[in-house]
Amino acid sequence: MKSLKCLLFMLLLIVAGTLRAQDIVSGSEIDGVVKDANQKPVDYATVSLIRVADSAAVKSVMTDGKGRYSFKNIPASAYRVAVHQVGQSKHLSEVVTLNTSNPVLHMKPATLSPDSKQLKEVNIAVQKPAIERRGDKLIVNVENSSVSAGSTALEVLQRAPGVSLDKDDNVALKGKQGVLIMIDGKPTYLSNTDLAAMLRNMQSNEIESIEIINNPSARYEAEGKSGIINIKLKKNKNYGTNGTFTLGAGYSSKRKSNTGITLNNRNEKLNIFGNYNYNNSQGEQHMQIDRVNAGQTTSAIFNQTGNADRAWYNNNFKVGADVFLNKNNTIGVLATGYINQWREMYSNGTLIRSMQGVLDSSLLSQNDSRSNYNNLSYNLNYKSVLDTAGRELTVDLDYANNDSKSRMLYDNVYAYASGTQKVNELLENKTPSGINIYAVKTDYTHPFSKSFKMETGFKLSWVKTDNDFQARRMGSQQWEDDPRRSNHFIYDESVKAGYVNFRKEFKKVNVQVGLRAEQTGSKGNLVTTGQVVERDYLDFFPSAAVNYTVNENNSMGITYSRRITRPAYDDLNPFEYFLDRYTYNQGNPFLNPEYTNTFELSYTLLKKYNASVSYTKTTDVMTQVLLPAPEKSALYQTNANLAEQLSYSFNLSAPFTYTKWWNSNTNLTVFNNHFKSPNLNGQVLDNSQTAFQVFHSENVTLNSSTSFELSGNYQSKLIYGTFLVQPQYAIDFGFSKSFMAKKVNLKLAVNDVFKTRRGKISSAYPGLDYSVNQRFDSRTARLTLSYKFGNNNLKESRKRSTGLDSEAGRIKN
Repeated sequence: MKSLKCLLFMLLLIVAGTLRAQDIVSGSEIDGVVKDANQKPVDYATVSLIRVADSAAVKSVMTDGKGRYSFKNIPASAYRVAVHQVGQSKHLSEVVTLNTSNPVLHMKPATLSPDSKQLKEVNIAVQKPAIERRGDKLIVNVENSSVSAGSTALEVLQRAPGVSLDKDDNVALKGKQGVLIMIDGKPTYLSNTDLAAMLRNMQSNEIESIEIINNPSARYEAEGKSGIINIKLKKNKNYGTNGTFTLGAGYSSKRKSNTGITLNNRNEKLNIFGNYNYNNSQGEQHMQIDRVNAGQTTSAIFNQTGNADRAWYNNNFKVGADVFLNKNNTIGVLATGYINQWREMYSNGTLIRSMQGVLDSSLLSQNDSRSNYNNLSYNLNYKSVLDTAGRELTVDLDYANNDSKSRMLYDNVYAYASGTQKVNELLENKTPSGINIYAVKTDYTHPFSKSFKMETGFKLSWVKTDNDFQARRMGSQQWEDDPRRSNHFIYDESVKAGYVNFRKEFKKVNVQVGLRAEQTGSKGNLVTTGQVVERDYLDFFPSAAVNYTVNENNSMGITYSRRITRPAYDDLNPFEYFLDRYTYNQGNPFLNPEYTNTFELSYTLLKKYNASVSYTKTTDVMTQVLLPAPEKSALYQTNANLAEQLSYSFNLSAPFTYTKWWNSNTNLTVFNNHFKSPNLNGQVLDNSQTAFQVFHSENVTLNSSTSFELSGNYQSKLIYGTFLVQPQYAIDFGFSKSFMAKKVNLKLAVNDVFKTRRGKISSAYPGLDYSVNQRFDSRTARLTLSYKFGNNNLKESRKRSTGLDSEAGRIKN
């Protein structure tokens, strides 16, 4: 019945869109140009087409670099054109009538001046929706969200449609892991754990929007089987100097605070920009693990309870400059980095009982972990517009250095139930790690005509990681080296890539086809044991997309792409990281990359309602697994290759506007994951589960300075690899109020209002019985104050990606 109701709803929307399309005047167009007081073109001005009958904004567009705008396929009616740009005059045209006798109207040039009066005839409030779809991207607009105020980037991601996090904060999209995370179109070069740490340390006030791309073209890196999530940071707009100062405080079970400043200065020849953000927060985690250990001779029940107190101190910064050599050539430099500290005090108690419930022994562990993560990344960029036809060349040179140092102290006390024997054990691990990355990237765009374009380019990257795991044990009076647990791992990787992509626009059909080739060479050297793992392979990654516009209100498309996910650098390292003697994590130097083929069919109604179905097949699936180690009576987590994963999904995105002050957005994803492996640690794995995720938000704008936001998300029970994940859900609330002509903004956010967001997993692996319950201090109230100063209409700083894309998400920070 639910499926039938959904189908009927979609049919009604299709019929409504088809009926509405009948009013469109064939070949209709209203165009014009916007100029300033000096008769120079005004770019990025907002132009709205206003229907005279009800003063409704029918469409809105932005002017291009030559100040031009155009509205096409318009219903017959009387209209005015309104032009708005902050800091400039507002322009309202004379009334014009479009009908079958006059289908094409060329408006008189609109002239903006600094001192013109405000329009009183028409009141237009243009605000980005919380969620919107543009082409192949689903965009979450974070900048105006009160719910996101004071949150971290990881928390913002967790609330994005179709995005979920596992117990270790690994990001999944539509129930599939292997997502390529990018910042402003460039990678982070971090492993899953360090990427989560970086996102946990990035504040929402730094973020403008999040772009979710399920099926990228050949121009994008082939890395990331589940698609790409691009986090776009805030930019500035026009000439002059401005800045924003932000101060925030929050409380869950522990205090949290953050502050930051952004500065930008731009003139006709030079743009200098930078920002700095500091975060000082504390948190806690509670964990319970219950399992049955099937030993070689006897079995036992293990009950583990742990509590962690955490503190982190983060410094993130960016500084850069763009030099405009002339109107067609720009050279830029960019330096970004972070200096982060992390400390965790973890207390863990384990009770070991017989299968009849009789207490045999216990283990009490006190773990003290301290880590420092430092990153510096440099980019030199050149962009040239070669001619007026649109030929464009960009070149990027990149270098990144990631340096981390961790010290973990394990104080273990073993005791028998009889009390006759007690054993103390004190262990220490030091794990200095260094990662150096070099990359060169060139992209070239060549339009053969207005409707036919070629994109091509190449990239070379080199990565070297050096991990030295130093283990020691307290002897009778002093520390002694523990060679059985120590290891030195060096990993080298080079990728040589090239691509070509063609785009052709017909009257109603857009076609894109592309091919990317990547040659990968890698060498993993276990220095301690002398074991070397080398690989050298060439892969081809085709992609294709066809989009068909039925009419103004109905369009559909089909896409295909082949992608790769390489192992994270630390996942190849065979080090053992202990929670206690009976629970640990270990890398796998023999991990193979996984390959994914994805097909997607989509339909869009009224340019806002979107439905899609997709099919994905992944071979050599890399996934986290929890496996038994009977000889140690232990349970350990590692990464392994499963034979294949088959995924089917359906996604529906439906924004609704009830009134001028009230709108909502609903995003539903239904998916089935099927994992197969003929031999995983001696067992056959064949797991399948249908699940769904739903995100819904309600947005109320009381006036131009006051708004409320309420959102919620729910994820049903699902299977991922060897994990059975129980349902997760939460409600978030936000309030925003602006003062002093919107220069001062105050936001209140309460995340996980009812404290329901927690992680519960159990075994989906044959013959293994365990359950893990995790609870974080997820209910957090935050108050964030921001102040904008200077010229608040600065021209947008140049957007660019760097050459570090394919290594994103593969380094820890």
